[in-house]
Amino acid sequence: MEPGNDTQMSVFLLLGLSGEPELQPLIFGLFLSMYLITVFGNLLLILAVSSDSHLHTPMYFFLANLSFVDICFTSTTIPKMLWNIQTQRQVVTYEGCITQIYFFLLLAGLDNFLLAVMAYDRFVAICHPLHYTVIMKPTYCVLLVLVSWTMSALNSLIQSLMVSWLSFCRLVEISHFFCEINQVVQLAFSDKFLNDMVMHFAVALLGGASLAGILYSYSKIVSSICRISSIQGKYKAFSTCASHLSVVSLFYCTILGVYLSSAATQSSHATAVASVMYTVVTPMLNPFIYSLRNRDIKGALKRIVGVPML
Repeated sequence: MEPGNDTQMSVFLLLGLSGEPELQPLIFGLFLSMYLITVFGNLLLILAVSSDSHLHTPMYFFLANLSFVDICFTSTTIPKMLWNIQTQRQVVTYEGCITQIYFFLLLAGLDNFLLAVMAYDRFVAICHPLHYTVIMKPTYCVLLVLVSWTMSALNSLIQSLMVSWLSFCRLVEISHFFCEINQVVQLAFSDKFLNDMVMHFAVALLGGASLAGILYSYSKIVSSICRISSIQGKYKAFSTCASHLSVVSLFYCTILGVYLSSAATQSSHATAVASVMYTVVTPMLNPFIYSLRNRDIKGALKRIVGVPML
């Protein structure tokens, strides 16, 4: 790093996943393909839900919101990465880095909250089926989404503002393909104790509360399913939440894997590679997980595309 403490003059260098020039075309093609698949798959899912009146239910309303968030989530990191590879420039401005941190935290938090809201929806549908339409009214569903947006926006605003108060050298090298907040904070030369405390508090409070809500919902769901006498009834009840459970497992397991790998190796490069799983792979797989196991969505996609879905 070059000395100096004028933060407004700071320039951040995103070192990416690999410094090998011969690997850059391969990385560019791979990530461009995954990004296009993510955008196309999630847009199809949103179109299927919005165009089919049979899918105008709380479960699919939340699913469409999750697909929209996934598109925006990948769009905060991958286009910039592809642009850097194409132009062979690793530079991101100080303002651009803070902006990327804000939107990344906002959309990651929304993913977290929406998965918890979807678990609650399945809990009400299976454990309180007679009261489902009364509880999960359209206005209540919209309120749940708005609360998720508000809480995530406040968290991302507070953390990004706190990062903007830190002082950096004039040239900062980030061993990642985007401005990951933890790495950015650790590279500051001013006191970052408060930033670390807020980050850990946010993860424990917001992430822990959402995960606890999901685990509680599914413990009640499993208990209710076990009380169903017929095998067919058990299968039907479980099939309504199997896709969501798969997405939840993929999302939290990949994030847990990233932090375990970073703690075990202490390597920023290894953390960047592991981060690909929850920043790129998970949003890409979500629409396929939901569509391949859902007869209603496959029927809606068949009417849109005109080709039978598998």
